[in-house]
Amino acid sequence: MLKKISLLGATGSIGTQTLDVIRENPEEFKLTAMSVGRNIEEARKMIMEFSPQLISVQRKEDAELLKKEWSSVKVLYGEEGLVEVACHQDADVLVNAVLGSVGLHPTLQAIEAGKMIAIANKETLVTAGHLVMEAARKKNTTLLPVDSEHSAIFQALQGEQEKNIEKLIITASGGSFRDRSREDLVGVTVTEALNHPNWSMGAKITIDSASMMNKGLEVIEAHWLFDIPYDQIEVVQHRESIIHSMIQFHDSSVMAQLGTPDMRVPIQYALTYPDRLIRPGKRLDLVEMGKLHFEEMDLNRFRCLAFAYEAGRIGGSMTTVLNAANEAAVSMFLENKISFLDIEAYIEKAMSTHQVIHRPDLETIHEIDQQTRQLVSSWL
Repeated sequence: MLKKISLLGATGSIGTQTLDVIRENPEEFKLTAMSVGRNIEEARKMIMEFSPQLISVQRKEDAELLKKEWSSVKVLYGEEGLVEVACHQDADVLVNAVLGSVGLHPTLQAIEAGKMIAIANKETLVTAGHLVMEAARKKNTTLLPVDSEHSAIFQALQGEQEKNIEKLIITASGGSFRDRSREDLVGVTVTEALNHPNWSMGAKITIDSASMMNKGLEVIEAHWLFDIPYDQIEVVQHRESIIHSMIQFHDSSVMAQLGTPDMRVPIQYALTYPDRLIRPGKRLDLVEMGKLHFEEMDLNRFRCLAFAYEAGRIGGSMTTVLNAANEAAVSMFLENKISFLDIEAYIEKAMSTHQVIHRPDLETIHEIDQQTRQLVSSWL
C-alpha cells in the first residue's frame, strides 16, 4: 500500500535524504506535502519531480511567485503553511526535518490530527518535551525517531520491555574537534568546525556536533522518547560511528544497532516501520573495519554536553533556554560574529540568568524562546 508523506524541511540535510528514500521507492512512497523555507530554486525542482499537492515557503513574496508558476499546487507560507503541511489530510506520515524550535507547533498540530510522526527535529522535544509526549499519549500517536542514535535505541528495543532497561548508551563521534584540547579551540574557524569526520549534515548540526551540544540535545530527546531518567543515559565517544547506540538491560545484556554512517537508513526504517525495505549501498564489513574504539566523555572538555545534562535535570523552561541560546550563538558563530568558545559562554550566561518556570505552556515557551534569543544577541 502506497504511503503518503508530508515533509517539513525538504531542502535540509534530512529532508533531501528523505527525498532520496522516496525517489528510490516510488511504489512505496508518495510525497504529498512539503515545506522548503527560502530555497525556491530547489523547491521548483522538487515540484517538477514529485508533484506534491501542497508546498509551504517561508516568505509571502515567494509564495506569490510560485502560485503564478504552479496553478496545480496549493502554495502557502509562514507558520500557517508549516501547520497545513504537517496536518495534510491525505498524509499518512509526517517527517519533521525542520531545523530549530520552529518545528514545535506543527508537530503538536500533527499529533492532534492523529498523524504518525517521524521526528528528526530534536529541538521540538528539547524545547517542550513534556507537552509533546503528553499530547502523543492522549492521542495514542506514534513518534518514530529518525536521529541515528534514537533510531538505534528504538530498534534495539523491539521485542524488549522498557522496564528492563538499566541504561541507554548514546554514542558520539566527537565531532570536528574531538582530538583537540580546549586550548586548541581558541581561534578555530567556521570552516574547520564544519569539517565533520564521519557524517554529512547541515551547518547548524555540524557546529553542534563540534561543540557536543548535538549530543546534549540527543540526551534530552532520549529522556522524553524513552521515559528514562538522566542518570541512566550515558554518552560514550565512538569515533567510527558504526555502533549508533546501545541499551544495557538489568540482566547485564547489551543490545546495539550497527551500520555504516548513512542517515537514509534510519529515515527509511521510520517510514517503513515495523517492516523493512531493501536498501542499496555499502554494507558494514566488521573484518574490513578491524577495530572499534570507545572513550569516556570528558564533560570539562565538552562543556555544552554538561550544560545539556544540567538543563535536563533542572527541567521546566531551562531546556528551552538551553536550545534558544545555542541556536542564537551558533548563528552568530556561522556569521563570524563570535568565536567558537563564545557559544558555550553565551549558553552558560543565559542559563545562569534564567528563572525557571516548571511545566510552561506553549505560549510561555514561545515567549522564553524569543526573549532568550534577543538576550543572547544583545551581548554582541
